[in-house]
Amino acid sequence: MDKSNTQDQRIAKMTFASVYPLYLAKVEKKGRTKEELHQVIQWLTGFDNKKLQELIKEKATFETFFQRASLNPHASLITGVICGYRVEEIENPLTQQVRYLDKLVDELAKGRKMDKIIRG
Repeated sequence: MDKSNTQDQRIAKMTFASVYPLYLAKVEKKGRTKEELHQVIQWLTGFDNKKLQELIKEKATFETFFQRASLNPHASLITGVICGYRVEEIENPLTQQVRYLDKLVDELAKGRKMDKIIRG
């Protein structure tokens, strides 16, 4: 990954609320549901629907979003390439967590079975 902190800082300051509609559109376009998206997000972060809506309304940055999350202990089992980077090789912890979420959403949109997406 680019050793400069520019990309990491940009990701940290992005709001979850700005990206969530893109996640939703991506999965719905492929025939998956909002409930399935929320199930994936809850597995990774521990956030229920109510907490997720609060974070969206608050316009929480990804930095705040993941500071408040209880990251699933099996998150490190998420591997593969997303946005041109291997998620398991990303050095910045926050950027890696955001890419974990991106990877899960991508797998959901590609039709992967939920029991394979929800590792462990």
